[in-house]
Amino acid sequence: MIGLISATAAGAAARDRLAAAWPERTRVYDGPVGDAVRAAFAECEHLVCFLATGAVVRLVAPLLSDKRADPGVVCVDEGGRFAVSLVGGHGGGANELALEVGELLGARPVVTTATDAVGLPGLDTLGLPVEGAVPAVSRALLDGEPVALVTEMPWPLPPLPVAERGAYTIRVTDRTVEPAEHEVVLRPPSLVVGVGASRNAPVDEVLGLVEGALRGAGLSGRSIAELATVDAKAEEPGIVAAAERLGVPLMTYSAEELATVEVPNPSDAPLAAVGTPSVAEASALIGGGELLVPKRKSAMVTCAVVRRPARGRLAVVGLGPGARDLLTPRAKAELQRAAVLVGLDQYVDQIRDLLRPGTRVLESGLGAEEERARTAVAEARRGQAVALIGSGDAGVYAMASPALAEASDDIDVVGVPGVTAALAAAAILGAPLGHDHVSISLSDLHTPWEVIERRVRAAAEADIVVTFYNPRSRGRDWQLPKALAILAEHRAGTTPVGVVRNASRPDESGRLTTLAALDPATVDMMTVVTVGNTATREIAGRMVTPRGYRWQEAQEGGE
Repeated sequence: MIGLISATAAGAAARDRLAAAWPERTRVYDGPVGDAVRAAFAECEHLVCFLATGAVVRLVAPLLSDKRADPGVVCVDEGGRFAVSLVGGHGGGANELALEVGELLGARPVVTTATDAVGLPGLDTLGLPVEGAVPAVSRALLDGEPVALVTEMPWPLPPLPVAERGAYTIRVTDRTVEPAEHEVVLRPPSLVVGVGASRNAPVDEVLGLVEGALRGAGLSGRSIAELATVDAKAEEPGIVAAAERLGVPLMTYSAEELATVEVPNPSDAPLAAVGTPSVAEASALIGGGELLVPKRKSAMVTCAVVRRPARGRLAVVGLGPGARDLLTPRAKAELQRAAVLVGLDQYVDQIRDLLRPGTRVLESGLGAEEERARTAVAEARRGQAVALIGSGDAGVYAMASPALAEASDDIDVVGVPGVTAALAAAAILGAPLGHDHVSISLSDLHTPWEVIERRVRAAAEADIVVTFYNPRSRGRDWQLPKALAILAEHRAGTTPVGVVRNASRPDESGRLTTLAALDPATVDMMTVVTVGNTATREIAGRMVTPRGYRWQEAQEGGE
């Protein structure tokens, strides 16, 4: 919950805008400001104070206790110009909240946390339990001192400017190592603990066996990702309570599923009780991995521990048509999350300034799409966080298709949509895509012309607006005239046609012509050609396709 506090009419107006936009997330605190701040500080995860920063500092200072538990505090000035992350930038989430508040109110977010200011991810914001000398190692990263990254297992971390050796270390491990003086230890959620239990087994016995198994194997309980068991034990109080105390989810599987898992220590007892020869080992191993602790038993409980391999992450990111303000916030976030960026060299140049320090860039030239897709998937399979970039929307004549054809279910894949060239061109032309429309690429490098021609003819016969991608190049100069001739068999020569080159880029150009008047020689590979249907009209210099023919008939009937 976000507590909202204000003292003036102007502050109250901005406060109420937030409350109206986030009704489920916010609570307004009225009354004397001091009392309101104290109440909100005790009851909320975040505070947004529409007060002077000095006043907020004095009010919250006596309330601060631990940055890991204190709420994040954002301060918005009287004029609504700035949203300042004041307290709890990382741990309290104030930095992210300042960005959200700034976007909603039109204020400039002010984030002074050192790592955020220079584009480095905070070591305490990576989503992993962290131990050791976080301030010292963070300072070393900021000062450009060599910091070594020791990964005892691959994990999809964001980019970090690390070296092979250094006086400071970031260690990624699920083992119970104590951090050295200048070391940070990150605990990945790599361990799955399978649990079986007799009816009414006490929670202390479940936890005691699990903790003993981990301790004996030198493994950290902070790396437990989940407890797992059979469906029949999904509501067993001791198991459910153990998962709650550990703060991890409880995953359950049917006896039939568990019975198919090969285990080293099957038993007749669970087979008779729940229908599978193994509960603890099988439920831990069902997702694959290395059995680190075979089945252990106490009086009423069994457990086993498996280390699952890290799943790499592949984000397929659409960069939009070229303009920076048409790059979506989600795309920007994925670019900054990726430790490895794969893309066409000219697309990499568009967003190179957005990459965080330490990002490894793998770029190549035109014509290497399949190679880039294979490279991105291979890097993800190594446990990396990877972004594969394409122009427009990565799923439209771009990199998503070859990447997903290459990928299997051993990696996580995230698609990030982008503004397509067809949409950018349509916005320049007016509203040509107001009704049914289709995009067709005229490049026959990978698709036989016979197939392309059949698609063009189908669109022509169906009276659908057509956007042509890749319409013409030096080596392909006859396909566009042929496609236009097919459309002309079904549409009048006066049909509006929009021609847009380099949509959204500094040298953008757009013009309207007609199907009869279009000169294909004026078109190149950087151009998108949109041909209207029989209802498309030029209105006030804009290309408009009505949402329905009734609208057009009504307009014509009134003329």
